[in-house]
Amino acid sequence: MDNLEYIIEACKRGEHKYQRLIYEHFYGYALKTVFRYIYRYEKAVDVCNDGFVKLFAHFHKFTCPDREHVDRMLMGWIRRIMINTAIDELRKNNFVHEIGGIPDYVWEISAKDQESDQTLLYKELVSYVKELPPAYRTVFNLYVIDGYAHHEIADILGISVGTSKSNLSRARVLLQKSLKKSEQKQA
Repeated sequence: MDNLEYIIEACKRGEHKYQRLIYEHFYGYALKTVFRYIYRYEKAVDVCNDGFVKLFAHFHKFTCPDREHVDRMLMGWIRRIMINTAIDELRKNNFVHEIGGIPDYVWEISAKDQESDQTLLYKELVSYVKELPPAYRTVFNLYVIDGYAHHEIADILGISVGTSKSNLSRARVLLQKSLKKSEQKQA
């Protein structure tokens, strides 16, 4: 994205033209982030849009002291807002397990720069993670995929650090069982 710093400053001033540029450019990334937590596509779209509303309402808080990495800093900030919005939605619905699938055209957005094997592997991993109980899945996503520490997860979810570690351990065991079953079916 050309001249990202200027676009960010325009977004901070509330200029809708530039907010739309940010929205369109980062929508696929944001939706995939939300979809790791909310598995019903229509609901994930709603949560993603809610996340963008929060993002633009609080854009004035975004700072990036390192001008070389402004794009990565912005993506990290967007990811955090999307994750928090998704977790708020899960919390509001008492971690109700949502089911559904993500349409193939959403995968095609990320497949531009990746090998088709990587895209298939990612889809397979997401399908196994989707099968986890909601509490395990959420901790797994936060720890393994999004890089949060157990004490951060405990704060976000309102659980103890021990519960976070236990849920992660159980999630890994269940994922290993799913992978073994898959391997046995293919053999």
